[in-house]
Amino acid sequence: MKTILRHPAAKIIVFVLCLAPLLWLGYRWRMNLLGFNRAETIARFTGDCVLRLLLITLAITPLRKLTGWNDLIRFRRMLGLFAFFYGCVHLLHYLWLDKGWFWPEIVEDLQVRRFFIMGLIGWGAMVPLALTSTAWAIRKMGGKKWQLLHRLTYVSAAAGVVHYYWQGKAAILDPLIYGAILIVLLGYRLVAAVLARRPRRAALVTSL
Repeated sequence: MKTILRHPAAKIIVFVLCLAPLLWLGYRWRMNLLGFNRAETIARFTGDCVLRLLLITLAITPLRKLTGWNDLIRFRRMLGLFAFFYGCVHLLHYLWLDKGWFWPEIVEDLQVRRFFIMGLIGWGAMVPLALTSTAWAIRKMGGKKWQLLHRLTYVSAAAGVVHYYWQGKAAILDPLIYGAILIVLLGYRLVAAVLARRPRRAALVTSL
């Protein structure tokens, strides 16, 4: 597995896999296979892509530590940027195809429908993540500040899950599954942080 992750073609394969859902959606659009409510189908499809990619991005660190496959880190930036890309497609679909850039109705949705507000929070949390995804941004900010900022990934994923759940439509199980996965990933992060502090405390006590 480690050899596969280090292969020069690995990033190309991951790129194609991340792009495949959009190509599949375009094919279904072209062939008129999106069903009666095309707008809802596209919204649900692109929203699923955002949440899945965010959760996969968050799972990179636990997988690295549990399996020793450290080369997984090579794909985290790409996965995060694709999550933002699908988030932009999701938002653009709502503004353009669903609402036709009719701003009075869009403003009304944001005032009346709380799940739209939560969706906007989720997308907004991804904007600084995308803007600081470059090596230049990491050098300018410093590693600790950059890592602190990129904890917004959890905020974005949580907002996305709530956005999905608050729609109150038939597919309630999906956001619950996403939420359960997010809780597991967040729980791992908290447990790892607690365990990491114990050796430091022991060393401090010994030195005192």
